[in-house]
Amino acid sequence: MRRVLHVIDSLHLGGAQEVVMNLVLGGDRTRYSHEVATLHGQGVYWERMKESGIRVHSLSPHKFLPAYLLTLPALLQRGKFDVLHCHLVASNILAKPLGHLWGVPVILNHDHNNDPYRAEQSVRLALDVFSNRFASHLITVSDSCTRFLIDREKLSPDKVTLIQNAIDLQKFSPTEAGRVNARKALGLPEKGAVIAGVGRLNPQKNFSLFIQIAAKVLQRHPEAHFILVGEGPELSLLKNQVKECGLEQSVQFLGYLKDTRQAYAAADILVMPSLFEGLPMTLLEAMAMRVPVVASALDGMAEVIENGVDGFLEASGQVEGFSQRVIQLIETPELAAKVGLAASQKILQKFSSERMCREVEQIYDRLLR
Repeated sequence: MRRVLHVIDSLHLGGAQEVVMNLVLGGDRTRYSHEVATLHGQGVYWERMKESGIRVHSLSPHKFLPAYLLTLPALLQRGKFDVLHCHLVASNILAKPLGHLWGVPVILNHDHNNDPYRAEQSVRLALDVFSNRFASHLITVSDSCTRFLIDREKLSPDKVTLIQNAIDLQKFSPTEAGRVNARKALGLPEKGAVIAGVGRLNPQKNFSLFIQIAAKVLQRHPEAHFILVGEGPELSLLKNQVKECGLEQSVQFLGYLKDTRQAYAAADILVMPSLFEGLPMTLLEAMAMRVPVVASALDGMAEVIENGVDGFLEASGQVEGFSQRVIQLIETPELAAKVGLAASQKILQKFSSERMCREVEQIYDRLLR
């Protein structure tokens, strides 16, 4: 049996962590044995992986103690892995050269988002280019990520493969019966539209715009309710913004939910005003559960959503466009239902985790031969 080690920056809340979990749980366990190493700490996915029987390693107590420079080589030496599969920025930059030095036969770089800082910071771009020299192959989750690697980092197209993220379709399936129960469980009002934002509370997700959208929509629909699901460094800032806008009764912070299906079941609309993305898992999960999505017209979101058919795309950062679209969906529930159904059908046809695992394992197979 071939041994695979996934190395990721952290196991805190995030879409890349969900992708890794799906790859480990959904892969062919008769041919591949997977382990996961986080550069530092533990986090919510540490517990989820342990509960699922996944072998996990924490390489350093915290972010600013780079013990992983010693503990990762020791793990590579001890584990005799056939594949080193690297995820997120620090892991992609650090783990690939170390894997090369310790003789791992196959080293993969997984590009999870089209982070603009990589292009804007010359040192980081140079490190990315340097570390990619040690990659056997690179996987991207969106065409925008692929184009960056080919156009800016001058990688050969035959060294890059696009494999879109995918989800567990049995877990994220539409349900009508659960709406009332979900709202009750989350402490939400039974009546009125519920508009959700789901994700890590960091600058990338641009939830400050979500609150501005809430203020606009509530002027026309004061019965509406807005929820933010997730945790992150901007929590205090966002709470202060809600207080300053006088929206404490209409905007609710639900924190980290182990099972986000409750939030999707309770919601009428999902708003994703991100500044940049790869292909967010939240998008696929909500679409699978027939929640109409209003998202920024960029990166992998614009590659999945057909505007006006199975979701809506608005210019990034434009509060007016987002607000008007949310108002339209509140006032025309038949349109929301139609778009939600089309979204669910698309995800069912194209975005199963089985497909993603199979495509990744085909790359493993080819490179190991």
